[in-house]
Amino acid sequence: MRKTLFKASLLAAGLATALATTVGQAAAAPPSSQPGDVSPQVVGGTLATKGEFPWLVHLSMGCGGAMYTEQIVLTAAHCLDGTGPDTSISVIYGVVDRQDPARITRTSTYVHSAPGFTGVTTGKDWALVKLNAPITGAALLPITTTTAYNNGTFDIVGWGGTSEGGNAMNRYASKAKVPFVDDTTCTAQASYPNLVKSDSICAGYKEGGVDTCQGDSGGPMARRDANNNWVQVGIVSWGSGCARPDKYGIYTEVSTFAAAIAAAAADLGGGTTPPPTGKVFENANNVNITDAGAAVTSSVTVSGVTGNAPSTLKVDVDIKHTWRGDLVIDLVAPDGTAYRLKNSSSNDSADNVIASYTVNASTEVANGTWKLKVQDVARYDTGYIDSWKLTF
Repeated sequence: MRKTLFKASLLAAGLATALATTVGQAAAAPPSSQPGDVSPQVVGGTLATKGEFPWLVHLSMGCGGAMYTEQIVLTAAHCLDGTGPDTSISVIYGVVDRQDPARITRTSTYVHSAPGFTGVTTGKDWALVKLNAPITGAALLPITTTTAYNNGTFDIVGWGGTSEGGNAMNRYASKAKVPFVDDTTCTAQASYPNLVKSDSICAGYKEGGVDTCQGDSGGPMARRDANNNWVQVGIVSWGSGCARPDKYGIYTEVSTFAAAIAAAAADLGGGTTPPPTGKVFENANNVNITDAGAAVTSSVTVSGVTGNAPSTLKVDVDIKHTWRGDLVIDLVAPDGTAYRLKNSSSNDSADNVIASYTVNASTEVANGTWKLKVQDVARYDTGYIDSWKLTF
């Protein structure tokens, strides 16, 4: 039995103190309502508008998800029954009203649950659903490959319950914003002493009132990056009840599993994210890095690669520097979109950055000029870009 439905049945039976395996909120319309006549929204939430979250999908078992490729949806493992062929899931894309005649529908053909997943409280709560046919031109939601965006305020959206124990499959999706909560605060105040910190990210308000709820499981927790582009940082996973004081929402920390998600998607095939080609583009010319100054860049020109960059774009960096904690490093795509590879850290006094990073650049056209952008943000130590390369 799917935990999403199990949660709803427990609450309907009056067992509101049971541990929630899905957490969240969404706006409901009464059965007689028309699209322009909806009921008041959840505390802190409002109706989502069509096109506002274009990558959002609804899964028929009562979960949400986001388009990872044109044929693969990223969701939560606890929404599914394990890995294998599955044609039972209906998918709705492109609308916030599930009855909108403009909705695009697909059915599942195969599901992949995270290896080692045994339950929401033990982490690894992610999964992929392959569709029976691509949604050509679908908006995709890139996932973060680093912890750079695990901060600030996040957007949550879904069709789930408007209150704990409420309807878990509403007609209209609603949205809200929740702030990041650090692991120490989350485990202490929210009484989650066994939280798998490496797999989880917490968000919400100490006073409660805004949260995801039953029926929102698997949906994305997203935010804007430095270029105002959407990036997914979390997957709705679990929590104790919905919107309770001192009971924050627990989300799967996407950056922890970015490489595993990309590899699993490549194995499933389908969509616009191509498999790696093995083509390498390198710049071995030294570029001096200004001490505590403006960012510098080193470029490579990519050609002869068909379509978009892969979700597993490999970036190898060799930077010589006497205090690597001073450095902020980004990969800049041909359209100017920046992907954070490394943040600065005052505590990291080691020399040099010799590292490989994996970037989900599946929304980027492969051919064009890519740049490695490096900025030294503290005084006294210096260095240079020795070489770097992209592997497609």
